[in-house]
This record gives sequence, C-alpha cells and structure tokens, in this order.
Amino acid sequence: MTATTPRPFGRALCAMITPFTAAGELDLETARAHASALVADGCDGLVLSGTTGESPTTADGEKTALLRAVREAVGDGVALLSGVGSADTRHTLRLAREAEDAGADGLLVVTPYYSRPPQAAVEAHFLRVAESSGIPLMLYDIPGRTGTRIGTETLLRLAEHPRVVAVKDCAYDLLGSTKVMSRTSLAYYSGCEELNLPLYALGGAGFVSTVANVAPRQMRAPLDAFDAGRTDEAARLNALTVRLTELMMASGLPGTVTVKALLAAGPVREPLQPAGRGAADGLREAYEELLAATR
Repeated sequence: MTATTPRPFGRALCAMITPFTAAGELDLETARAHASALVADGCDGLVLSGTTGESPTTADGEKTALLRAVREAVGDGVALLSGVGSADTRHTLRLAREAEDAGADGLLVVTPYYSRPPQAAVEAHFLRVAESSGIPLMLYDIPGRTGTRIGTETLLRLAEHPRVVAVKDCAYDLLGSTKVMSRTSLAYYSGCEELNLPLYALGGAGFVSTVANVAPRQMRAPLDAFDAGRTDEAARLNALTVRLTELMMASGLPGTVTVKALLAAGPVREPLQPAGRGAADGLREAYEELLAATR
C-alpha cells in the first residue's frame, strides 16, 4: 500500500453480526458490548446490517435501532457504515435516508440482486442513492450472490461522483480491481478474507471482514506487518488465519452462522439454521488454535 492509498473508513472493518435474544428479538445490549470489544481489539470501523448482520430478515426499524445503539457505544471516532442494499431502488433510498438520519458515516450499497439489471440500470441505481444522501457510499460488488457484476467501465464512471468513494470487493477479479484502482481514487476493501493481503499489496485500502467478529486483532495483524515492511511476517501471520477462515467462510455454512456458533450472540433467524454440533466443534478447535498461535 502506498501513502496515497485512500482509506475513507480506515483499514480494518468488521462486518458485524446482529445479536438476537433467545426469543429471536434484537439484542441491543449485546450489540453494544460486541461493537465496543471489536473497536478495542483494533477495528477502525464497523459495517452494520450487511448480509453478515442478517439484513434480509431484520426490519427497517431494527436496522435503525442497531445503528443508534452502536453509535452510542463506540462514539463518534469510529466509522459506522450501514447496509442499505435491496433489490428495490425505492426501498434502498428510504433505508439510506434513515441510516443517514441515525448517524451513519457511510452506506454499503449492494448491486440489486436476482433481477440481474443491465449495467446502465446498475449505474443508475447507485447514482440515485448517491444523489439522495449526503454521506459517502461503499459499493458492494459480489456477483456470486447478486447475479450481477459491477462492470469495470461502470465503476470508472461511478468513481466520478464525489460520494462514491469505496468498493467492497468480492468479485474475485484482482486484474479488474487493479485496473480500477489504477485509474480512480476508489478505496478497495477486500470482502473475501483470503484476498485481504493480496488486494492490500496491490493498493487496496483494507478489508471488511466477517471473521473479524471473532478474531479482529488476528485479521489486522498481516496488514500492520505489511505496512511496517515485514512482508515475510505478513505472509506468516496471514497463513495462521487460513484454517479458521476456511471453516467460517468456505465450509458451506454462511458466515453469520459460523460467527454465532463461536460467540454467545443468540440465534440466527430463519431461513438460516444454527451450525450442527460437529461443525461447531471444528470451528471452536480452529479458533482456539489461532488464539494459541497469536498470543
């Protein structure tokens, strides 16, 4: 990473879970405690109400209440982004206004999903959100979930808008990402833990990590070492996280499920189901192994 790499929301961001009570209701007390612990352990910012935060099954009012509670817990010095993406532009605009009013520093806006809009419609959707809000946007490029890529030329045009400042990159296309970074001032945040260090080395801004819910210090450490010029140490520290990352993010279970299997943060909401005993035991073993290796 160079000294000129833009980092509008810091480097180490956690895609935070949304805690629920045993009865399945929003648990703001646990959310406040979890957010405070993440910041104390090295997170520069938190992304609320993303997919990891179970946004498809939380009501608009719950999203606002969560944002207000976390802001109260962490104060004004921590970047808070709120996920406002939906498949409905009107709904996205409403969520964006509510998040801004509730104190968000930025908006995470995913490509409209399922309907697979053409690039002109994708661009128009993002511009509508940018024009409706006074706070910056992080575009979320995750075609494996949405069915639609944010094309390179689309990103180049969107980068001209002053409130489109960042990308959460889950496209698995380092060549395409490098092309956009080289031609714009967009801050690229890795949304795939296995690409955190590679994207950072190419000029990325940092990461938005689900695994950081349980290992914030360990996810940040490779970036710290890289910035200090200790590239071998960065690679070694990154390798220590591989087993836990694989089990949490590539085992067939959603990241929300695996995080909640490791934390006492209540149940997941249907249609998600909790991790089975075998999966939970494997996660716990890998987690404890990482903690032992990084003490």
